[in-house]
Amino acid sequence: MKNAFDLTGKKAVVVGGGGGIGSAIAKGLAFYGAEVVITGRNLETLENAAAAIKIETGKNVMCISADVTSEEAVKELYATAASMLGQVDILVNSQGYNQKFPINEMPLNVWNGMLNTNITSVMLTCRTFAQGMIERGWGRIINVSSIRAVRAVNQGMGNTCYSVTKAAVSMLTASLAAEWSKKGVTVNAVGPAITMTKTMENVFAQNPGVKDSLLANIPMGRLGEADDNITPVIFLASEESDFVTGQCIYTDGGSSVIV
Repeated sequence: MKNAFDLTGKKAVVVGGGGGIGSAIAKGLAFYGAEVVITGRNLETLENAAAAIKIETGKNVMCISADVTSEEAVKELYATAASMLGQVDILVNSQGYNQKFPINEMPLNVWNGMLNTNITSVMLTCRTFAQGMIERGWGRIINVSSIRAVRAVNQGMGNTCYSVTKAAVSMLTASLAAEWSKKGVTVNAVGPAITMTKTMENVFAQNPGVKDSLLANIPMGRLGEADDNITPVIFLASEESDFVTGQCIYTDGGSSVIV
């Protein structure tokens, strides 16, 4: 039996690698042997994430600042990452944000901005990075969707736009998996529930009682941790997942299965 999670020699790029979930995934990829580049808009945030990964794992992670909502910036990112790594075998898309508005109060520029970041940028990175994978006949793409792709929030809570974008990410994942199924490239996703990140800590501090209402819908009785996404991503990035494509693994404590 070989080490199922051994990623030694693989080259990975994590978009949104400075965020809570993205940096946890980057940490896991590095721990299991991959060479990793993290990217996002804010270089300082990336460098802080890389330093934390170094402390926890002893592994070095490289940083590239890029705005992946720009097609030209994505092409430049791919060229730079491929130059640094030699090639890119694994792409993780963990970019995205949620700006909450009831739909009848949602400014159109906010709606368009979220669609651009949460959907269009994922398409741009997928199609750009997949080209080299297709040429070599092997590649792994893992997108970060959400429980919100399949479960709406009771009474909305301003999450309509975010939920729409994550549902689109899940369908983009399935559709690209079908397009590239005979080309050696698998496309899968993870779908976290509410996850304890710095952003969520601020939300809970400003909205007492919200945490308890969210916990009531999680059968396991706890909120997600960023590290809960590591093992599913490592599996999907490894050769052990050769026959798995177009799937979303919900790291949600059972939220997606309750009524």
